[in-house]
Amino acid sequence: MDPAAALAVRLEGLHKSYGAVQAVDGIDLTIAPGEIVAVLGPNGAGKSTTTEMITGITVPDSGQVQVFGRPPRDAVQHGLVGVMLQAGALLHDATVRDVLRLMYGLHAHPLPMAEVIQRADLGGFLKMRTEKLSGGQAQRLRYALAIMADPQLLILDEPTVGMDVEIRRAFWASMRTFVAGGRTVLFATHYLEEADSEADRIVVLAHGRVIGDGTPTMIKNQVATKLITLADRDVELAELTMLPAVLTGERSNGRIQLHTSDSDATLRALIATQPGAAEIEVTSASLEDAFLALTDQTNHPILQNSKEQR
Repeated sequence: MDPAAALAVRLEGLHKSYGAVQAVDGIDLTIAPGEIVAVLGPNGAGKSTTTEMITGITVPDSGQVQVFGRPPRDAVQHGLVGVMLQAGALLHDATVRDVLRLMYGLHAHPLPMAEVIQRADLGGFLKMRTEKLSGGQAQRLRYALAIMADPQLLILDEPTVGMDVEIRRAFWASMRTFVAGGRTVLFATHYLEEADSEADRIVVLAHGRVIGDGTPTMIKNQVATKLITLADRDVELAELTMLPAVLTGERSNGRIQLHTSDSDATLRALIATQPGAAEIEVTSASLEDAFLALTDQTNHPILQNSKEQR
């Protein structure tokens, strides 16, 4: 058996340019079946272009893309891939039920219609015309269309945009159930808390390159800084910022926040020099902290080296 066929996605040496803009600059990435992978990156990082190449919409300038060992378009034609685009157009002047029936007939082995409706929670607005749908309702219809073919790989672009908190939670609960049988999910999102809580693995892109890849915990651990907070009581901020390993300090909501590169060293000095310090808490970097640090092109060594070599 071809080893590539055992992978849901394999990207090797992927490049894509649009004129002078290098959208994707040498991406190597493999995704195993059953993984839920979040792709994060600032605007222009190459997320959409990479997704388009995985689905066969865009052809790379160089490099290889395989989906379950097949060329992308072949995988899509065999119903192995379902795609939910944030701005995917929906038929106008048609009800939700009309759209479902129309698309249902295009698939060789679709999921039962009742299951599609139930998983996407469409039962309350099947008679509504698509142009009357709210943003969240339109996203749920796009989700229904994406899972209709019973795909093994589901690609989601900002899937919960326009959904309120309750609907968002229900969406991810439905998603977890849907992929429990071994399906693979690749999703792009600007909601970092979703990536942190829902993804098994996070891939961070910047300037068309992979600059971070691992579990949410691994990504957060790439940022060495930690946050020490304490009650703002009879302590001088200027003195605290002089403690060992403290990078920055500020007052916020009745507490003092110290960002430190060595929390142990800072804590030892804090307790020794500030015996009145109270309500001390130490927290690790958040995913947002890690994301901002990794995608900061002025600080990230990979991107600096890349620029120096060009």
